[in-house]
Amino acid sequence: MSTTDRDASTAWLSQDAHDRLQAELEALIAHRPTISAEINARRQEGDLRENGGYHAAREEQGKMEARIRYLKELLSTAHVGEAPTADIVSPGTVVTIYFDDDTDDTEIFLLGSREISSSTELTVYSPESALGRAILGARAGQTVTYTAPSGADIKVTVVSFEAFAG
Repeated sequence: MSTTDRDASTAWLSQDAHDRLQAELEALIAHRPTISAEINARRQEGDLRENGGYHAAREEQGKMEARIRYLKELLSTAHVGEAPTADIVSPGTVVTIYFDDDTDDTEIFLLGSREISSSTELTVYSPESALGRAILGARAGQTVTYTAPSGADIKVTVVSFEAFAG
């Protein structure tokens, strides 16, 4: 499937990031019996209303199950492998933007899943972020405006982009 056919919400992952997340998922699933045993042991300590250990174990279980659900969804829908090549900004591209303001700053970043941030020195912006949504599908030289979390409208120009080699 071409980059332009892919849904904008589909994450791109390098093979390294995919393998690391798959290993994390497997470790979390393997840890399920341990946390269940912890909950059962704490439950037997008595009054559950005043049992901090029980509540902490249940909270840990909830966080772990949420992470398992997130990783399963991400890994089942992610595009894995080489970064896409296209004539428009898409997930898996390293983008250089110019801020059209008084600062004249430029920024270089990877548009992709934050899950790959540990495998690169680049800042990673999600395609779902305000900036990511604004530049997704843009071409070199195109100017777009997005609304920052502060509420300010920010105008940027896509200077260039290329497939992530990392």
